[in-house]
Parts: sequence; C-alpha cells; structure tokens
Amino acid sequence: MQTENNQHEEDNQKSKLKKEVREFQKEFATQLLTLVTSGFGLVAALAWNEVIKEVITKYIQPIFGSSSGLVSLLIYALAVTFLAVLVTYQLSKISGKEK
Repeated sequence: MQTENNQHEEDNQKSKLKKEVREFQKEFATQLLTLVTSGFGLVAALAWNEVIKEVITKYIQPIFGSSSGLVSLLIYALAVTFLAVLVTYQLSKISGKEK
C-alpha cells in the first residue's frame, strides 16, 4: 500500500513537472516572439527614419536653403508623428476586429 501511494505521488510530481515544462516552453516562445517582433519593428522604424531624412534633405532643404534646420526638423517631427499615429490607428482597428 505504501509503495502504491509513493508511486502515485511520484506520478503526480512527474505530471506537475511536465505541465510546468510545457508552460515554460509556451511562455518562452511567447517572449521570444515578442522580442523578435520588437526587433523587426525597430529595424523598420530605423529604415523609415532614413527615408524621411532623405526626403527632407532632397526636397525640403533646397526650398528653404541651408538655414532650413528648424523647418526640416519640424517637418521631420510632423512626418514621424503622422506615420506613428496612422500605423497605430490601423493596427488598433485590425486588433479590435479580431477580439
């Protein structure tokens, strides 16, 4: 009887351990996905940053001349803000439809 109880307790412990391992694997995969997605998001943001800078350098600075520093920065800030709001809004709509 004692060995049967010990065996049952060992089985319960093994089952709990397996469950914890599965939960850890799932959480690890979730966190890894978040990390990778954030990394790609950062790379995309840096790419857009370069595009916006180039557009300002090529098209805005010639209009306002070499003293266009403040105007260029303002246009850059507005463009980045507009893109951030637009993308956030669109992603919120997509996310809202799925819930």
